[in-house]
Amino acid sequence: MTTEQFDHWLTLDPPRRPPLVMGVLNVTPDSFSDGGKFSDAQSASDQAARMVEAGAHLIDIGGESTRPGSQTVAADEQIRRVLPVLQFIRNRLAVVCSIDTTNALVARAALDAGAHLVNDISAGRDDPAMLPLVAERGVPVVLMHMLGTPQTMQESPVYPNDDVIGAVRQFLHERLNHATTLGIRSDRVLFDPGIGFGKTLEHNLSLIRETRALSTALGRPMVVGVSRKRFIGAITNEPEPAQRLFGTAAAVAWCVANGAAIVRVHDVGPMRQVVQMTRAIQNGSAIPDDAP
Repeated sequence: MTTEQFDHWLTLDPPRRPPLVMGVLNVTPDSFSDGGKFSDAQSASDQAARMVEAGAHLIDIGGESTRPGSQTVAADEQIRRVLPVLQFIRNRLAVVCSIDTTNALVARAALDAGAHLVNDISAGRDDPAMLPLVAERGVPVVLMHMLGTPQTMQESPVYPNDDVIGAVRQFLHERLNHATTLGIRSDRVLFDPGIGFGKTLEHNLSLIRETRALSTALGRPMVVGVSRKRFIGAITNEPEPAQRLFGTAAAVAWCVANGAAIVRVHDVGPMRQVVQMTRAIQNGSAIPDDAP
């Protein structure tokens, strides 16, 4: 998928907007699922090529782990980690690059190196320069809900009246309004409910179950990241994140069937098949493999 195709995809009405697969590429030593596997430029670039071959429409590149309890990484270190990979992708692969960061300096360097999408788990709260940068560049942005910070988010998360759906919906509406006041076009905004970011197992299940209602209420494409997460391990009694493939597949199928626009996954090939099969069931016929 090219950046032009992605920008066109953003303009489509939900019934005409096919779900996309975003591959997760953590260029970090300490991410919860694959920390250290792709921490050097060569191994990360090779993984990017494998994900594109497996059918990824986008690749989300991050140089800082945001697992529960993780610590922040300086901007210059994030840039050192992600830039060689971005440059490789820009020169070799036909795929949309997303930069996963809350730091505007990192985002600016990544955009200069060929990234086209900013994925900010803080929804622009961590760095006041982030959303003005997005407005300046005119690029799409993913705004995510998170309760607290990666250091504190899983310390007994609680929502008013135990209404996680209402809290997430209100928060994302507020962040959209803030973004538009800074000059970001609403049609360039995507939302992420933040599965696993300040949520209990029950909160996560509620958000997944209500994917369609939340997406409809917000009126923008929904990015859902369930891949290999801890709540799947708790339900399936699987402590090893890389072994949570089938639990992830079930959650991805549900989200796609209920209106998720982008699924953010580690196992691109199998999850691309899940998306294809779910779409075929919905449409009553096979969808061409090259259809975005």
